[in-house]
Amino acid sequence: MALDVEYGTNIKKEKKKVKYIGRDFSSIRQNLIEFAKSYYPTAYNDFNESSPGMMFIEMASYVGDMLSYYVDNQYRETLLHSAEEKKNIFKIAQSFGYKPKLSTPASVVCDLTLEVPADGSGDTYEPDLTYALKVNADSIFSSKGGRSFRLMDDVNFAFSSSFDTRKDVVSKTEGDIPTHFTLTKKAILESGFKTSEDFTFGDAVKFDKIILSKENVIEITSVVDDDGNTWYEVPFLAQDTVFQDMENNSTNSPDVSASSDAAPFLLKLVKSANRFTRYIRSDGKTELRFGAGTSTNADEEIIPNPDNVGSSLGTGLSKLDESFDPSNFLKTKAFGQAPGNITLTVTYTYGGSQIDNVVSSEITNLDTISTTLDEDGLDTTKLKETKESLSIINNEPATGGSGGETPEQVRQNAAAYFASQNRAVTKEDYIVRVYSLPQKYGAVAKCFIVQDEQLEVNTQTIMKQGKIVKQPNTSVIPNPLALNMYVLGYDGSKHLVALNEVVKQNLRVYLSQYRLVTDAINIKDGYIVNIGVRFSIITQRGYNKNEVLLRCIDAVKKHFNVDNWSIGQPIILSDIAYKISLVEGVASVVPPEDDNPQKQIVVVENKYRTEDGYSGHIYDMQSATKDGVIYSSLDPSIFELKYPNTDIEGRVIGDV
Repeated sequence: MALDVEYGTNIKKEKKKVKYIGRDFSSIRQNLIEFAKSYYPTAYNDFNESSPGMMFIEMASYVGDMLSYYVDNQYRETLLHSAEEKKNIFKIAQSFGYKPKLSTPASVVCDLTLEVPADGSGDTYEPDLTYALKVNADSIFSSKGGRSFRLMDDVNFAFSSSFDTRKDVVSKTEGDIPTHFTLTKKAILESGFKTSEDFTFGDAVKFDKIILSKENVIEITSVVDDDGNTWYEVPFLAQDTVFQDMENNSTNSPDVSASSDAAPFLLKLVKSANRFTRYIRSDGKTELRFGAGTSTNADEEIIPNPDNVGSSLGTGLSKLDESFDPSNFLKTKAFGQAPGNITLTVTYTYGGSQIDNVVSSEITNLDTISTTLDEDGLDTTKLKETKESLSIINNEPATGGSGGETPEQVRQNAAAYFASQNRAVTKEDYIVRVYSLPQKYGAVAKCFIVQDEQLEVNTQTIMKQGKIVKQPNTSVIPNPLALNMYVLGYDGSKHLVALNEVVKQNLRVYLSQYRLVTDAINIKDGYIVNIGVRFSIITQRGYNKNEVLLRCIDAVKKHFNVDNWSIGQPIILSDIAYKISLVEGVASVVPPEDDNPQKQIVVVENKYRTEDGYSGHIYDMQSATKDGVIYSSLDPSIFELKYPNTDIEGRVIGDV
């Protein structure tokens, strides 16, 4: 028998009951008093508030309460929904893959104008594009209040395409002969600054990192080492493929360079060990974290295939240069290469705030402008006048500038980002990704997705001439592993057109990074059904009939604005009539009398003649109309009022 000695008496050792429920000061104190009374009734019984024993009990209660608080707090700070400290919210959010925004730059579309001499003779004059400047990206403009804005992309006045249009207007004449043209192009500006920093590395260190000196970094634009190699930003170091673009020209892509107007850049995936991730600190600084590969040898030499060692094959290794150690896996480039004995030049943008949201007509100053032009053979006087004519103005206010996300915003945005998993699964995921295609790879105006179909052939049993026979039965069933994506683009006049193959290929490459491995995507052309609209109205007495009619035509134009229409959207005739009825001076909308057998309140006709500029698609409007609704075809199509100035016919038949 085990004996405990307590004040000269022998007692049997027993298991003492401990209460774990009470974790605050009062509960711990009360539990300690009850514990002492139960197990040490004769050793101590002075539980007066001022007694020395109570001092030790309350000190233990204090320590227990404090430890309980910190344990609870530490656990709470590990959960995104309950964390309160900014640094912890930032860490958890980035573990989900979400990068908090330290600041957000304001952006605005401005009109950049340039006056060039005219060229031509007789009745034909056009701008002399030999004087057309290319304003280089990163040129600096500013507002009247001194807020700086950077030009995001090159603006080449000599170039015009469906997504980068140029407006030419005669600005000066001598008699009836044009002498100068004003060229206007859209320019995207963004607030903030751009800078570069050099970082020199010694021997390679696993998962090495650097801290950029500027706060509120917006974007890492480039990281290049002193050997000219590019280092790529990836969401996580295990990702070894990145997007890369190259100019669509005859040198890089002789087969598709003819489509450079629609897609000036080609998108491709490249594999690279030179990669890094970006980590946002709660103090406003940005870290760049690199990979674990510290060896300059090929991965096959670090972790060789044992079957090849000593085989004397030309493709194999004859001996091991390093010991066969499992820890060598961390020396490979599986998580990227660690920079060693090189200098990295990091170029990035920073800044942005709410005060950058300037009002319209505020950005007018040219601060630091960089231009490119082949000046050989050009008239120096005309060239000087052209350069001095460059001007800019924002016809709309700059928006989007803010001081960054609050911890609560980071919490909510990180949860939403994690739910999407940076992938495309649902139809909505794919559509969002399609519209997110960078513009330089081609612009997608309309997108519609349906599930692919496949034919299923089986047999069915039927009664034929009194006999039971089996015959083939063909049915159409959905294909769960394929999607049909119907897309359309815009031409220079913002009319719907089919996308060329270059844009489609870029789209395929872009979506391959997000789609599920089991998904197949068939990119097809959507169908365009061109239409015309006829209506009749009765005006109110006292109103000018022609003015009322013009306002009605304008209302129909706005209703059929191509931005408001999507593939598969039906035409509701009563909606058109309602928009017309709201025009001031309209008493009522009545069905047109001519060529309207169904007595529709508004007549919508199919325009299809290709020689008139239409798509050529013939559509039976009468059969597609039910209860005043014109439905689109089963083949995904979109209705387009292509020429509103001629394809809208209105008539005033009287007044009341």
